[in-house]
Amino acid sequence: MLDFPPWKRAWLWSLTVLGLLCAVPSLVALAGGSLPAWMPSRTVNLGLDLAGGSHIMLEAEASQVAAQRLQTMEESVRDTLRQATPRIRHGDISTSGGRLTFMLEDPGQVDAARGLLEPLTTGAGLTGQRDWTIEVVDGTRFVLTQTKAGLEVATSQAMDSATEVVRKRIDALGTREPTIIRQGANRIVVQVPGLEDPEALKELLGQTANLEFRLVDTTALPSDVAQGIAPPGSEIVPYAADSQTAGGLALRRLGGIRGDSLTNAQQTFDPQNNTPVVSISFDPQGAQRFARLTTENVNRQFAIVLDGEILSAPTINEPILGGTAQISGNFTTESANQLAISLNSGALPVELTVVEERTVRAELGADSIGKGAIAIAVGTIALVLFIFATYGPRFGLYANAAVVINVLIILGIMAVMGATLTLPGIAGFVLTIGAAVDANVLINERIREERARGRRPVQAVESGYREASRAIFDANITNVIAAVLLFLFGSGPVKGFAVVLVIGIITSVFTAVTLTRMWVAGWLRRARPTDLVL
Repeated sequence: MLDFPPWKRAWLWSLTVLGLLCAVPSLVALAGGSLPAWMPSRTVNLGLDLAGGSHIMLEAEASQVAAQRLQTMEESVRDTLRQATPRIRHGDISTSGGRLTFMLEDPGQVDAARGLLEPLTTGAGLTGQRDWTIEVVDGTRFVLTQTKAGLEVATSQAMDSATEVVRKRIDALGTREPTIIRQGANRIVVQVPGLEDPEALKELLGQTANLEFRLVDTTALPSDVAQGIAPPGSEIVPYAADSQTAGGLALRRLGGIRGDSLTNAQQTFDPQNNTPVVSISFDPQGAQRFARLTTENVNRQFAIVLDGEILSAPTINEPILGGTAQISGNFTTESANQLAISLNSGALPVELTVVEERTVRAELGADSIGKGAIAIAVGTIALVLFIFATYGPRFGLYANAAVVINVLIILGIMAVMGATLTLPGIAGFVLTIGAAVDANVLINERIREERARGRRPVQAVESGYREASRAIFDANITNVIAAVLLFLFGSGPVKGFAVVLVIGIITSVFTAVTLTRMWVAGWLRRARPTDLVL
């Protein structure tokens, strides 16, 4: 237990010094100073409650998921029946009432149609149900209805995708350590430390970025369009509010191209008039579809639609075969750049609206840091005095040195991990100080007991560390289990507390058990005392 060969001492001191060096940048940054450029600059990130920033809660409308699934199923049904051999002819497809209904012209093709439509449905997670039900009514009329289980699975998947899109958009802003978590079935909480003006963030997150290229229905009469009346298979889509064109156009609902096949979008300038535009590039499949759309519709007008509003409606003068295009509109450089960010991060599967927002000023964070530092300082000083008074100058020094090193190593590990320190994390720091001292108390009290039984100093120290280590490890394992559960099932602030607690438990065992044992063993080997002052 007390045997520390040179290689082992060198290894333990190397780990200790490395941990202390990793904590230096954070200590300097918290003190308001700066380090030379050649030194490592990785520091602990401060959370929203310490650095200030913006808190936004976004909510999605689940009914949009059902409407999107209905439209996707309609397109799939049309394509499947049209490509069947022989072709299966049907009447108009209705989507009223949230159901998809249509009638076959030939009753003899009912079984064939059902066999083709069955693969379009899938299992709804682990519920044992399908995501769609297919019924045949009156012999020839098909009715496809979304199941509750299927809609719940689709909504959950849409919210997961929306959370990831929100994360990409915020990362593109260059902010550090945002907290983005789902809350409930249809809400997302966004916390961005250091951002005290949430307006730009709200505009970026509120933009669905659902880009479409849709053909204009030239059969629609201008008088009908003005009254909001569209031909069958089309719908009236308005121009964007900042567009120079008022009113709207009748656009074909199906047959267009969506922006989900984009590979890149960036803000550029139109070489003809030097106005801001967004240049986009398609993947091979998207480029092929775009080329086919423009080839088959030369001299026809098509609309560029973003989030249900027309940005522009140019005429296809010639096929566009290169897989690239430009989105023009009444853009500024900032708005074009924001659109490029939104398109690169992907379209939101559902529209998100802000239902709660608040701003934490940096002054409040500074106050929290100050009070947290006071709490740590007062707790540390009180423990140092108590340990010195209880266990004397030598063993008290070892215990107190272990506590100080433990706090610094925690700070260094958090900096290396890129972890975020929050106000609950400071509470974890204070709790860790107590846990570290608790280990030393167990060890020193056990040494006292062994010495009282008449054991020699070396035997008392060796037995004290060996016996106390069992209780220390048992207690800390239970604490780690609790902290892991807090991290898995807790929200942002609770997770911050759990991270500090887990790191602190591991480092406290290292400093309170391993380091102090090495120090005591070295002292015993050098001094060979005949008694212990405890």
